[in-house]
Amino acid sequence: MKLSKKYKTILLERFLRYVKIETTSDPHKQEIPSTKGQWELLHMLEEELKEAGASGVYLDKHGYLIGHFAAGGSGRKAPVIGLMAHVDTSSDMSGRNVKPQIIEDYDLGEIPLGTSGYSLNPAEHPALLKRKGDTIITSDGTTLLGADDKAGVAEIMTALVWLKDHPEVPRGELEIVFTPDEETGRGLDKFDTRWLNTRCCYTIDGGELGEIETECFNASGFEAVFQGKVIHPGAARGKLINALSMAGTFLGMLPGAESPEATDGRYGYYAPMEIEGNMDKVKVRGIIRDFDRDELERRSRALKAFAKAVEHKYPGGKVALKVKKQYANMYEHIKKDPQVMDILEKAVTRAGVTPVREIIRGGTDGSRLSEMGIPTPNVFTGGHNYHSRFEWVSLGSMVKASEVIINLISLWAVEKR
Repeated sequence: MKLSKKYKTILLERFLRYVKIETTSDPHKQEIPSTKGQWELLHMLEEELKEAGASGVYLDKHGYLIGHFAAGGSGRKAPVIGLMAHVDTSSDMSGRNVKPQIIEDYDLGEIPLGTSGYSLNPAEHPALLKRKGDTIITSDGTTLLGADDKAGVAEIMTALVWLKDHPEVPRGELEIVFTPDEETGRGLDKFDTRWLNTRCCYTIDGGELGEIETECFNASGFEAVFQGKVIHPGAARGKLINALSMAGTFLGMLPGAESPEATDGRYGYYAPMEIEGNMDKVKVRGIIRDFDRDELERRSRALKAFAKAVEHKYPGGKVALKVKKQYANMYEHIKKDPQVMDILEKAVTRAGVTPVREIIRGGTDGSRLSEMGIPTPNVFTGGHNYHSRFEWVSLGSMVKASEVIINLISLWAVEKR
């Protein structure tokens, strides 16, 4: 099955409409959704799910949107499967007033990002070299694009439109889940798995064409609060305890060889993300990551040791450290049901794409959902350079992602419970 030009147009139109809605999440807020803008897209999708033929649509007070689609044809006895994507975008880069650029019939040249002075150069972004003749979508360089994960949202919705137009295609019962606040790590904090009947789910939240992911980091976040003692600098000798100096010492203890910029593959890291304060009090927020649970625990213990060392170096100063689990490596749960990945690989191959199993140096809502008992691998969207002004997505890869979704549904339709 290949999507016709009609559905390519629908896919592009939906994606462009979604990215223009500001849905940046806020990691400093505890409520879910953390920002009002996410509701605009959720309400839009609520109506679009109904238009696509959902037998039932439920929007929870915390922004969890679930669409139920009845089985059809010979798929009536097939297992229930789910598809998931998130509506929020990262706060690492502005998502306000996104102005997407469309570059048709891409010629492998450098792509100026509007008048921002930035550009996408294939020499620095070699994945572009694989997309000759494709349609490339970017921002204008002043914001991120929002392909993470509005590309996934658009791909799911386009597949649903195609299925509505092709009722003869067998399909089992289907559950669509759109979530808020994935980027804050709290996206499923209020989610209730009793809403679902699905045997397995697939997040459409990956990157390069063909990549499918079953393994992610174990992840924790940390917050360190440094309390000093302020006095006028002119009378500071023996009295001043500078919280800024305390925080600087703590950050200097984080191993440079275990930072995001110094690691790749299966190597984990410490990453300070935010700092705020003054001489009296400083707050540092960050994350620790590793594929090995024991290594993550080692980093957690190290953070506590660093905090104690700072207190010893600055007598009278205090460090309050909190380390909180965010998500676990989803592989431990996905490997228990090999059929989930076997069918995904068949679905990708049927779309004319070579499946490539990759690890996620990050996480998805699928990480959390897997931990809750529903195995949830991750599927490519065609997006690149997430969370940055250099974000771009290939329309050709997005089309293939929608085809994979349709293939997943039709392949599961012939499986027995």
